Amino acid sequence: MSAIMTLVVYASAAFAEIAGCFAVWAWMRRGASALWLFPGVLSLVAFAWLLALSPSIFAGRAYAAYGGVYVAASLAWLWAVEGRRPDGWDAAGALLVLIGAATILFAPREG
Repeated sequence: MSAIMTLVVYASAAFAEIAGCFAVWAWMRRGASALWLFPGVLSLVAFAWLLALSPSIFAGRAYAAYGGVYVAASLAWLWAVEGRRPDGWDAAGALLVLIGAATILFAPREG
């Protein structure tokens, strides 16, 4: 799997996870209808399926690398959906975790 396709898979998984979790958040914290839980559950199932497409042969490594993408995607969600622009500290933190995620996922390894 190419690096671009890996990024697409991880970004899609992040969107699905955040959307699913946000559905629960909206229901519990914002008083949204319980009907929000149905697409939320479907979204979380899509997240798990997408993450299983990771090119890593070890689940733990795939999840660790995904964590960095999740942080950056969460900040994009903050801005796009919740209307709150991330600040410089948010951007710096996202950059750090993305560098870590890339290091974990794409480092040359034996076997």
